[in-house]
Amino acid sequence: MDETVSFCPYLGPSLRNDLTGWTTYTVKPEAEPADIEGAVFAAAVQAAEFVRALSPWPRGHLVCENVVVLGVGRPEIDWPHWALKNLYAPAGLMVGKFWKGEEDTGRKGDPLPVPPVTFLSLRPAVRPRDPHFLDGTPDLAATIATARDDGRDVLLPVIGKPTSATAAATYWPVIKAWAASLQESR
Repeated sequence: MDETVSFCPYLGPSLRNDLTGWTTYTVKPEAEPADIEGAVFAAAVQAAEFVRALSPWPRGHLVCENVVVLGVGRPEIDWPHWALKNLYAPAGLMVGKFWKGEEDTGRKGDPLPVPPVTFLSLRPAVRPRDPHFLDGTPDLAATIATARDDGRDVLLPVIGKPTSATAAATYWPVIKAWAASLQESR
């Protein structure tokens, strides 16, 4: 975390204000990939709804919830990440994806700290800056640039009925098919 603060101007203030949370899950070795994706998705939906609830509060723009998933790598978080980005962008949330051992560079070409664990990070969008992180997905960048959280049930349009965050894993096959259709249209 200390190494990452220099790359993220919001992480330091979030940490100083005790607004960065971490929840850790461990995947059983015998778990099936689809079950892992569904569970990761459901855990991240819970985190996203927590962030949404806190974001209107004072300093709510600094809230950051991280869902750590031990025992997995990038493949197990790719689809949940893609679905979450598309579901929550209109509500003004950013969803970051980081996997154990990921090597990447920052916008200035400096090497980023290598994550010791695989996790998804959810936080309110910073509309003037965050569209730059989405240059590979211009539609999502445009959505984030103008997003406002109106309290909508983000799962309702996909599932067709209201559902709780904890039940989200049950609907994972439907959500993944929806997310795949978005991927194909890019």
